[in-house]
Amino acid sequence: MVDITPPDPIDEESPTATPLESRPREKRRQRLFPGMQRMPSSPSLAHGGRSRSASSPYGTRGSLSCVSLTATPSFAQYPSGSVTPGYFSNSQSSAPGSPMFEFPAFDGIETRVPRKVPNVSTTYLNPTTASLPAEFAATRSRSGTARKMPFDFWAKIPDEIRVHILSYLRPKELVRISRLSKEFHKFCFDGQLWTHFDATEFYMEIPAEALARIIVAAGPFVKDLNVRGCLQIEHYKRAEVIVKACKNLINATLEGCRNIQRGTLHNLIKANEKLANLNLTSMTAVTNSTCKIIAQHCPQLETLNVSWCKHMDARGVKMVVRGCPKLRELRAGEVKGFNNRAVAEAIFTTNNLERLVLSGCVDLDDEAFKMMIHGSRPEIDILTERPIVPPRKLRHLDLSRCSQLTSQAVRVLGHLVPDLQGLQLSGCTSLTDSALQPILASTPRLTHLELEDLSELTNDLFSEHLAKAPCATALEHLSVSYCENISDVGMLPVMKNCVSLKSVDMDNTRIGDLVLTEAAAMVRARSTRTTSRSSLPHVGLKLVVYDCQMVTWTGVREILSWNAEIRHPSESAATYPTEIISLKCFYGWQQTVEQHTQRVLKGDFAAATRLERKWADYMQAVEEAGAGGAGLRRRRRRAREAQMLHADEEGGAAGRRRARTVAAACAVM
Repeated sequence: MVDITPPDPIDEESPTATPLESRPREKRRQRLFPGMQRMPSSPSLAHGGRSRSASSPYGTRGSLSCVSLTATPSFAQYPSGSVTPGYFSNSQSSAPGSPMFEFPAFDGIETRVPRKVPNVSTTYLNPTTASLPAEFAATRSRSGTARKMPFDFWAKIPDEIRVHILSYLRPKELVRISRLSKEFHKFCFDGQLWTHFDATEFYMEIPAEALARIIVAAGPFVKDLNVRGCLQIEHYKRAEVIVKACKNLINATLEGCRNIQRGTLHNLIKANEKLANLNLTSMTAVTNSTCKIIAQHCPQLETLNVSWCKHMDARGVKMVVRGCPKLRELRAGEVKGFNNRAVAEAIFTTNNLERLVLSGCVDLDDEAFKMMIHGSRPEIDILTERPIVPPRKLRHLDLSRCSQLTSQAVRVLGHLVPDLQGLQLSGCTSLTDSALQPILASTPRLTHLELEDLSELTNDLFSEHLAKAPCATALEHLSVSYCENISDVGMLPVMKNCVSLKSVDMDNTRIGDLVLTEAAAMVRARSTRTTSRSSLPHVGLKLVVYDCQMVTWTGVREILSWNAEIRHPSESAATYPTEIISLKCFYGWQQTVEQHTQRVLKGDFAAATRLERKWADYMQAVEEAGAGGAGLRRRRRRAREAQMLHADEEGGAAGRRRARTVAAACAVM
């Protein structure tokens, strides 16, 4: 190997030394390049300048060789084969036998901006690696793991599953989702999702065009249609579109749709012969002709509601009763003409009705009602003096506000309606005890009894007949509001024997605190207690006793005390109530009662007991302040303090006291 003679060092102190820059450029090239072509690659190259950029194609500091100078374009700031003056240093190498050149650390290199070489392949910069094709490189993440292509779940599942998923949405949500795309619009208006269309939640918001479009799209599939109160169907063309689309209805509710024309309604009834439940309340288009069409085209009808239909009378009801053999429920409140004997005879002859609502039928008189129950001139049993007729199938009978009915007519229900469960006689002001005595003695399944505003009833009816009747243990709802003659004497036996009561309305009566105490004892006896602190109670009995002059705060406190009672038996753990009483009383006490009930229902018995104690202290202080004699000012001051303490407790939520500024607590004033 030919030895490489390095250039002579320059002695800067010698005056005879010739500077490198003064030598001819060609001579320097002739002496420099022959040596560099034979120079072997060294393992490292000391760099005198700043550190290499992180974006450099070289991972480590490499040596400067012939290959590096000719193959790496990042160093080619000058043309290949030329060297700028003063670029290489004349310092000796630290490795013996391997002379090489290093970069000098000259001033001004920090100000140089690195230039990015565009379109340089990774293979060109690093021969040991090869880059992936673009289509494969795009599917890899920064961490190097391969990315999976997205899976379109909605497009892959079957249509049946899509419809089943959308079936859990409400109509309003389906309409909103249908705006996403054409595909969603197609599935959201699939007829299988609209078999039950109920516009109760959005009938005031949906426009007429959207309502008609929905019904038309799902018309053949709609079986339950409820457009109650949809007044926007005012144009006959929209209504006609709905009528033509719906031909498989089973349940239809058109209550309050006053703008539907008579012909449109008739066409709807004719097109749906499978109707089983039809509600036409308050529709002006309903007439006797409508009832005739119902009788001819709806043989499967079971429920009909024509209450408040002013353009029809009882003659239309007669046609429906005779033409629909499966009719079980008839609601004809406020309909005129029920004094017609032919109507009463039709109801008696068919004997299919289980629920009959005639509330507000002021034309109904004694003779017509008797004919409904036992027919015309029935055979009378000489021993019992009762008509010998088949028993009626009535389960619920509403005769509220039938003002012409008297006790002589109502008492015929006795022993002829053994399956009666609900009886409403509110507003029949002429009824007396004699009208209800045979009914109570022969209706063991009676659960609802409404006798509101029957001022002629006495305590004897309740204490001697209702409390001892076969239905006493089954009775759940009792209303004796505005029965001004009812007092503790009549209601105490009822509270003691009717152990299944869930609601009792006794407002505007003469009952007192004893009834409330007996009600609390009845609930205490029938309910079970629990040892679980996390078990929350529920309302088991609702009492309405406002405007009862004999009810005082002590009776109300008895209810509150029972609701929050925690028993501590000596041998077992504490027990908590599972059933409480909801009370409506004098408006001045109602806020405290409601706050106490809310705390009990949340399980905060300690806060409820604290509220009840402070309210009782306040009520007692008020009573003492109202008494005369010495110490009046002291008693009034005590009442004011008790009132403030009660207000603080009542204003808090769940037992937390409300911050209150008291004049006596101010240190400055």
